[in-house]
Amino acid sequence: MNQQTLIPTALCLPTPDIEALIQGRTIVALPRMFIRPGQQFSLYPANYSTIPLSVERYYRSNFLPIAQTAFKLLSSEKVLIKAWAKCELCQILDETKSLEVLSGLTIWTKEGLQEIIRQRQHIFITYLRVYQLLYPQEVSVNPNIQEKVGKFVSLPLTVSDAKPVLSDRLFNIRKHQLQNLHPPLHPELEQLQSALSSLATTNPAAKQLEQDIKVFLGWSSEQFVKQIDSNLSWINDIAKLGDRSRKEDEGKSNYQAGTEFENIVRDSLEFLGFSVDYSHKGGAGGLDLFCSKPYPLFGECKAGKKIPNDTAVQLLNLGTLRRPDLFNQATKLIIGPGEPTNQLKDAAKLHGMAIINPETLEKLIKLQSNYRNSIDLFQLKEYLKAGQSDEEVEKYIDQVYTDMKQRSQIVQALKELSEQDNENSKTTHNHFTVTEIRAHYNATQKPKLTDETVHDLVIELSSPLTGYLGRIKGNDWRSDRFYFLRDLPTS
Repeated sequence: MNQQTLIPTALCLPTPDIEALIQGRTIVALPRMFIRPGQQFSLYPANYSTIPLSVERYYRSNFLPIAQTAFKLLSSEKVLIKAWAKCELCQILDETKSLEVLSGLTIWTKEGLQEIIRQRQHIFITYLRVYQLLYPQEVSVNPNIQEKVGKFVSLPLTVSDAKPVLSDRLFNIRKHQLQNLHPPLHPELEQLQSALSSLATTNPAAKQLEQDIKVFLGWSSEQFVKQIDSNLSWINDIAKLGDRSRKEDEGKSNYQAGTEFENIVRDSLEFLGFSVDYSHKGGAGGLDLFCSKPYPLFGECKAGKKIPNDTAVQLLNLGTLRRPDLFNQATKLIIGPGEPTNQLKDAAKLHGMAIINPETLEKLIKLQSNYRNSIDLFQLKEYLKAGQSDEEVEKYIDQVYTDMKQRSQIVQALKELSEQDNENSKTTHNHFTVTEIRAHYNATQKPKLTDETVHDLVIELSSPLTGYLGRIKGNDWRSDRFYFLRDLPTS
């Protein structure tokens, strides 16, 4: 909606609590009073002296580093207002509720929650829809802040709802989980996210993984936009380096050209997941490439307009000379541009050698780049047929893209079910059985799938290693329920 609203007050909370709300780690705060649903206010950070126990005893271990850092960064003269919130619900809890489960779903220890009840006889737990300010506002520290924690102070601000921390759907899922005190589904991933948070500021890979985990856990609605990795620019040069007739290769010796092509082929195979054994590196009398894992692969790289007739003989002689114990059963691969001669084709078929051109290798690498670890090297092995194998390998590439598209459609079907449920029900659950997902998928897609097939797919898509869907385990596979977490793009 992007509506501008003037809000007159701010709720004072310990600064780690506000940081947790902004990060999406929690959707609740612990004020000292009942807050009326619908009330809007900014979030004013306060220092460590305002919590009832020491920092180490008050905050859970997986949140403790963030809490400690937040307190250290808090100035004694100025504070930064980063967010505002709207109260969606306020409950009063006492010791009859499961504080252990509540602790697991929030940032506070069970001991910390017990201490609040000991001091106040109950806890006001307030569910907050949080929005980040478009431009954080710096204000002076309130001199009476210790008396104001958990209460309101006057602080007029004009705010916008343009940057919600969580989408409506994710907030409803989290709210339902907290209201019913359902235990956290993936506490081990919360620990991993906490460990990664300190690395994420300087390590892009850690940042990517941390954000993926946050999306999977339902702590974030935003995908981390990966910066273009300049280290992967070589992918677009595979075919180019194989074809030495290109203008940019003029002036280079055959040896230099061949070495560059060998190097990029090795990089390509490593990127696919092969372990290249550099002790057998090429050169005079050496193999162009040898991969030891996940299965032995011997290769010969031929840059230039044609693949010489004796390439198969070279690979045969060098392979049997260097590793006679492995060569006969190993996969054998010749990579080079152009049309192989009939003599080479016959020799390759006779000795079980697959021939592919650099363009096909480049397509494989781009597939792996777009969908990391989507290539099953043992399945790929079945398509490396003796003789010219480009068509066979491209069949495999097409099949992987088809499989990814089908999985994307399953994710989309569950997303559509969630959106329909949001429109038709005020108290949405957003969790669906395999049968419901299959029925919705089959209504719009082909081929039609069975419940068993859909269950296999949603189990894969809800794995912590993929994280496109979430899963609530039932008594058996038919009673398992699944919910949407993030899109699986196919382009």
